[in-house]
Amino acid sequence: MNPFLINLLLAISWMLLVGEVSASTFSAGLVIGYALLWLSRSAWKESRYFRKLPKVLGFFLYFLKELLIANLKVAFDIVTPKNYMKPGIIAVPLDVKSDIEITLFANLVTLTPGTLSLDVSEDRSTLYVHALYVEDAGRFRSALKEGLEKRLLEVMR
Repeated sequence: MNPFLINLLLAISWMLLVGEVSASTFSAGLVIGYALLWLSRSAWKESRYFRKLPKVLGFFLYFLKELLIANLKVAFDIVTPKNYMKPGIIAVPLDVKSDIEITLFANLVTLTPGTLSLDVSEDRSTLYVHALYVEDAGRFRSALKEGLEKRLLEVMR
């Protein structure tokens, strides 16, 4: 059976045991279930679940950090009288290949304030991104590739 499914069942069992149906109780059940499954990981042949979950959590925290920084940058620019924007359209070569990877990457870029995914090239090798703050196109491109895209690939593959 899939360890993720068992973890969900353990979390639901935890909610029933505690007698409270809430997001916090379910989250606690997920953590407790993961710990129990991790302790018994030798029983699971070669499960990617124990390698992927920390990467997914790391990706989530990284994206939240980037989201917070981008929000603060845009809010600061709106509040101050001086305009700090240097907009530009950047072609970002893609290492993500499948449709789901390209879609997730483009949507995560768009979710970050100050950036917008415009288009993907016909051969699906380049993503065109409009950004409000482009000091250096190469640095912006490498920040996207080494940050968001690299972490997304770790989670997806």
